[in-house]
Amino acid sequence: MSTSSKSPKILLVKLSSLGDVLHNLPIVWDLRARLPDAQIDWVVEEGYVHLLEPLLTKPGFKGIDRIIPFGLRRWKKRIFEVSTWKQFFAFKNQLQAVQYDYLIETQGLLKSAMVCSLAKKSPHAVIAGLANATEYSGYEPIARSFYNQCVQVPFQCHAVDRSRWVMSSALDWPLLHRSVAPQFYPQEFVDGIPQSAVQGLKSPYVLCFHSTAREAKRWGNDQWIALGKNLSTRGYHVAFPWGNSAERAVSELLASQIPGALVPPAFSIEDAFSVIASAALTIGVDTGLTHLAAVLDRPTVEIYCDSPQWKTEGYWSDRIANLGDMQSPPSTQEVLDASLKLLQQA
Repeated sequence: MSTSSKSPKILLVKLSSLGDVLHNLPIVWDLRARLPDAQIDWVVEEGYVHLLEPLLTKPGFKGIDRIIPFGLRRWKKRIFEVSTWKQFFAFKNQLQAVQYDYLIETQGLLKSAMVCSLAKKSPHAVIAGLANATEYSGYEPIARSFYNQCVQVPFQCHAVDRSRWVMSSALDWPLLHRSVAPQFYPQEFVDGIPQSAVQGLKSPYVLCFHSTAREAKRWGNDQWIALGKNLSTRGYHVAFPWGNSAERAVSELLASQIPGALVPPAFSIEDAFSVIASAALTIGVDTGLTHLAAVLDRPTVEIYCDSPQWKTEGYWSDRIANLGDMQSPPSTQEVLDASLKLLQQA
């Protein structure tokens, strides 16, 4: 089905997690470039709404028209409470307030496919989603039964490219290749991010995101300590953020062995923009906040220890260094060399 209207109503469904939402952002601008008058709405888990707020349409600027928060993670914990069902039906009513011509589901999971099934659709609506799994990514084949256009993507496909495959197929457009550089946030938003006000952070500081959901993706503590000591001798304050009590214990262990290192208070995703934008450098494993630094085009070293570099590497800027690969973590010297190079460029 080719685009028959210059102002179609389009629903994007990418619920989570942090990095996945970030890598889906470029299709908003891909759509806007060819369909400036389209209505573009996005369903996302409520914990990631702050990632999308900078894209909301405002006077003189068109991005996302509506963000529709989805509270599934919270609802599952309170499934037998009346308030949960009231919130669910409020979500459903908000979702069905618009009749969509295109539904673009780039996650390939049952929960996101079911969101598509709940949405109101025009008589000839295209519901496009993944026809197959990509290597090292979650995928539930039953999701295909909710689409009327199943899109075959390469087995090894970068997260940004995968979203572009589904979008291009849905709109019957030629596939956008990497020669069309992905855009993530409006430049005026990036330029206007305020200085970090998180307590304890002293410039110039280097953020070290050592934690990730899967232990095998972590870089060794001894390597973080050796790297931190070297950066400390060069006048940088090394900061080890954390997200839960176990991560905080590791942060405190690392910081205790590096002169001048610090463990900042916990900060929200909303605060993360300013924390990252104010850093001299971000160094991190394959995790969402590292990817946030990369999409903000801040000096970033991405460390891959047990995940493939091709899947999420920051390929769009020379201010991003991608090191390591599947079961092949980089050495301390490699990370130090890349860090010093980026710091010298700043």
